[in-house]
Amino acid sequence: MDLFEKCLAFHSDPAFAERLGYPANPQRAKELGLYPYFIPLEHAEGTEIVVDGRRLIMLGSNNYLGLTTHPAVREAATAAIREYGTSCTGSRFLNGTLTLHCQLEERLASFLGKDEAIVFSTGYQTNLGVISSLVGRRDVVICDKDDHASIVDGCRLSTGRLLRYQHNDMADLRKALAVCSTGAGKLLATDGVFSMSGEIARLPEIVSLCRETDTRLLVDDAHGIGVVGGGRGTAHHYGVQDDVDLLLGTFSKSLASIGGYIAGGTEAIHWIRHMARSLIFSASLPAPNVAAALAALDIIENEPERVDRVNRNADCMRDGLRDLGFDVSCSETPIIPIHIGDAMNALRAWRILYDAGVYVNVAIPPAVPQGQSLLRTSVMATHTHAHLEAVLDAFAILKRANEDEPKPVAARDPVDEPDR
Repeated sequence: MDLFEKCLAFHSDPAFAERLGYPANPQRAKELGLYPYFIPLEHAEGTEIVVDGRRLIMLGSNNYLGLTTHPAVREAATAAIREYGTSCTGSRFLNGTLTLHCQLEERLASFLGKDEAIVFSTGYQTNLGVISSLVGRRDVVICDKDDHASIVDGCRLSTGRLLRYQHNDMADLRKALAVCSTGAGKLLATDGVFSMSGEIARLPEIVSLCRETDTRLLVDDAHGIGVVGGGRGTAHHYGVQDDVDLLLGTFSKSLASIGGYIAGGTEAIHWIRHMARSLIFSASLPAPNVAAALAALDIIENEPERVDRVNRNADCMRDGLRDLGFDVSCSETPIIPIHIGDAMNALRAWRILYDAGVYVNVAIPPAVPQGQSLLRTSVMATHTHAHLEAVLDAFAILKRANEDEPKPVAARDPVDEPDR
């Protein structure tokens, strides 16, 4: 078989694409004008973007505090380019560590209340390197079924046993911990704020279970930093920061840059620094990105009102969407999902909002389970009241379109449907 035979089938055969978990064939979606991915943005200034000459409200960015266009962040990055250039041309392990990296690591450790921190080139690489370096052949790693893909891939890259528990289900977590081998080293890895649902992990209960079973705890707070816990994340939100062994995060959301970090006790960080392959064998984070993250951290510490504002905007948006009759599930943060169900219906909903001037993200299988497609929206601290009103007006258009769509006639009474 030609290695690329599957590529041709994926491009042209909807049945083949569906077998791979894609119920909405990408090529067919393009032909219908419903393809929502890889759209080039001509201009992006935070709350608004320009696509094909049209201005749209951005409701799909992780720029929660709106800092990517902040003058102080821009100036810090520009100054770093002037001083250090555009690349470190080497790994952190060899010639790629700048004084800026050390400053950021010290600031992060202090900000998060941990002994030390390490900066990686991306948040994804952070999870890959940290989990795979810690979890060995005789160890077990346990994670929530809704954890980010980078956690799952870090678990798979390790040589340990992987156990997964139902999302935010503490009874199922207890069962998973109970089947771990006696004497095995155990790491529980969970998102702090779940990236699709906007829910917050039940850390107090997780901490308690970890204590009972001598399990180390890693919390990935990529979507929690800048949003909860006064901006310091989920562990601080619950006041359990001293009970979480490792705090992991990214600079590509609230910290207005790119890169990732891990913070924790001195011994664990020392081990990761010398064992994490994605740190040792990757080029170092360039100076302008480090400087931008440092400047964003300054703003979070000095302007706590931004954290309050993004959560007020989220409350306003959730209330408005619920009033319109949309299912936003258990969102507790600026991440607000709108559950649609069918994949093609989700793509059509995306297109209606896009035409109405609002840019949202779409999650369809295999990113979500079959029948659970959704629109993923996220608000920013810098969205104005006028922005939020315009967004809700666009969702009102979507609601009317859904109501006007003809409904199929049921073949029999729904109560007679067999259980599925």
